[in-house]
This record gives sequence, C-alpha cells and structure tokens, in this order.
Amino acid sequence: MRTKWLNIAERWPIALLGGYFLKWIALGGIVGIMTGSASALFLHSLNYVTTLRVSTPWLLFLLPLGGAAVSYLYYKMGKNSSKGNNLILDQIHGGTEAIPLRMTPLVLAGTLITHLFGGSAGREGTAVQMGGSLSEWFGKLIRVTPLDRKILLICGISGGFGSIFGTPLAGTLFGLEVLAIGLISHQALIPAFIASLVGNITATSLWGVSHLHYSIGPIPPLSLTLVLKIILASILFGLTSRLFSELTHSLKRWYSYLFKNPMIKSAAGGMIIIGLVYLLGTRDYLGLGLPLIEQSFTGEVSPLAFLGKILFTSLTLGAGFQGGEVTPLFTIGATLGNALADWISLGAPFLAALGFIAVFCGATNTPIACFIMGIELFGGEGALYMFMACIISYLFSGHSGIYTSQQIGTPKHPLLSYLQGTTLADSKENQRQRKKHRSSD
Repeated sequence: MRTKWLNIAERWPIALLGGYFLKWIALGGIVGIMTGSASALFLHSLNYVTTLRVSTPWLLFLLPLGGAAVSYLYYKMGKNSSKGNNLILDQIHGGTEAIPLRMTPLVLAGTLITHLFGGSAGREGTAVQMGGSLSEWFGKLIRVTPLDRKILLICGISGGFGSIFGTPLAGTLFGLEVLAIGLISHQALIPAFIASLVGNITATSLWGVSHLHYSIGPIPPLSLTLVLKIILASILFGLTSRLFSELTHSLKRWYSYLFKNPMIKSAAGGMIIIGLVYLLGTRDYLGLGLPLIEQSFTGEVSPLAFLGKILFTSLTLGAGFQGGEVTPLFTIGATLGNALADWISLGAPFLAALGFIAVFCGATNTPIACFIMGIELFGGEGALYMFMACIISYLFSGHSGIYTSQQIGTPKHPLLSYLQGTTLADSKENQRQRKKHRSSD
C-alpha cells in the first residue's frame, strides 16, 4: 500500500497535495466550528457570572465551598482531566493516554465557578482544554491515524486560543510554538490556521462574541535611548513572567504538601483569597483583571498592582481552582508597563501594550505568537518594539513557564544543551537533584 501511494506521489504530486489541503480544510474547519462554539458558550457564560459576582459581593464568601465542590467533581469524575493543558501537550509529544470528552464540561463548569465566587484566573486554559478534548473526541469518531490525531490536537489548541481572544494568527502560531521551546513544526501549519480562523469566525459572526481592543497611544520615534529603555523594560517583563511561573508551581507543591485532601486544599485556598481581599482592602485582583488592564491603557494603576495580581492568581491556581493563566498575565504585564512609564519616561499605553504581550511571552515561551498577537490587538505601527519586547522577555524568563510538559527543543543558551529534549518539569527536577547532590558533597 505504501509503495502504491509513493508511486501516486511521484506521478501526481500536485493532486496529492491538493487532496491533503482539502482534507485539512474540512477537518480543521470542523474543529474550528466546535472550538469556536465552545469558546462562545464559555465567554457568554463568563460575562454573566462576572457581572453577577460584581453585583453580588457576598458571593466571595462561597469561594471555599465552590473550590471544594470543583475539586470533588474532578476527584470523582475527572480522572486524568486534572492534568489540564499538560495532558494535551503530553499526547502531542507521543503520550498514550486518552483525553476524555468529560474534560470539556468539567473545565467549563470549574472555571465558571472560580470566576463566580471571585477566584483570580484566566480563560485560555479552559479554551485549550475544551479544544483538545473536543478534537480528540472527533478524531476517535472518524478513526484518524496517530499522526492525524496529533495534528487534530494542535488544531484544538489553535482553534480554542484563536477564538477565545479573537486573534486567529496568534492562535495558529501558539498551537505550533507552545509544544517545544525553540522549535516550530510546519506540519500542522495549514490545519492549525484553518481551525483558528474558522474558530474565530464562528465565535464572532455566528455567536456574536466581541473582543476588547486597546489603544497603544503614540509610537515614539526610533532612537538609541528608546531602544535601551525598551531593553530594560523587557528584561523586567521576562523576570516577572518567571516570578509568576515559579511562584505558581511552588504554591501548587506547598498546597499539596500541607493539604493531602484536594477538597480541603481548595477550600483553604479560597479562605486565603478572602483574607487577602480584606487585608488589602480591594477586590481589584479578583477574576480576569480586565478593569486593571483598561486602567493601564487609559489612566494610572498602583505601582504594585502587578504584584497583587501575581499573588492572587498564583494562590488561586495553586489551590486547584480551574481557569487559565494568560489573561492574568496580560493584566500583570499591562499594569507593570504602566508602572514603569514614569520611571523610564515613556508613554503608559505604549509600555502597557509591550508588557501585555511580553509577560505572556515569557511565561509561555512563544515569542512569535505573542508578537503576532501584539500586531492583531494593537496594530503594526509598533511592530519593531513589540518584537524586541517579546524576544528579550523570552530570553530572560529562562527555562521556566506555566506549562510543565512543554519540551525544550532548543535551549536558550548553548551551555545548557544538556536540557535539550527534556520537559520543563524534567529540567526543574534535574536542578533539584543537582542542588541536593552538591549539598551532600
């Protein structure tokens, strides 16, 4: 059979490629419709529960109960769904576990409960998990090959990301780039683009989803002084993304060490969030943090607002609440950029935009996708500065990130070549073992 197809490929290469193209227009389009519809349902529901939370302040006191309820659902029904985005990445890298369809309703309900009662979380993780589980279900339905299964899962990531943020080009690149640091496979380029584009069209045109856009303000002229200022800010963006990733992973370990029962762990996390709200006297750090982003582009925010959002989000996700990290990362980056504006004498909206994409870039190790997202959200006039911010933040975030199953395809420094082929989780474990070994010598 293989010889037969090789003969056809040699005689009719254009026809073979055309058939491949049509195949993935169909399959990627179906995944796009599913992910776009799921994202629309999620976004409309999220807007509703957020409005309800803001108008009903006492709902915050139910956060421990809500967290315990979600953890109970995952404990009884979730099975490997609790691995979240990392489960999907593992399967693309060759894992043999199934991605259950139940992941979609579980992460949808869990994220809505988190936001209804005031947890600080995002939405990208929900969209990616729904996209992955729906594309896995679709692949089983039509009995795809192992290779096509991987491509469909990438389509699920791209379709979910592109439709949840209204950025089809960034969604395409994110699905390809997030798999391995320093590597982008073009094998799924067309399928991922189709899924992301159709997903975005489905969400916006079919289901009426609207996405927020912000004005970047005037773009300063290129100069050596400006370049040096952006380098400095971008280094801080990268270090901040590293702080967020490391703190979130550490809190997950600490929570699990202190509370063996997942329901008690989430309840305790909810109580800590309530305590912090009253200790700091503000609810600004609850939910997605969209009002803080808006203020970063149109006015002023507290110089330490980025630290507040880091703390609230890390405590929420570390305790086992459901939701993503990306929108809080947008908030952290935008508020940090705003805080740096007076210090380095640059426009607050301009720096907020750079921080918006650069902190996200450092935490996900996806510089090209984040650069493209910047152009889609803010326009192309500041493209040079956006690119600088993304690649510098990417470098200074080191081998850290929010996705522990992300592989290190190309290390960020030649002396770290021994990390090649490992995951971020493996890298951290190797570091712990080396420190333990040195301390014992």
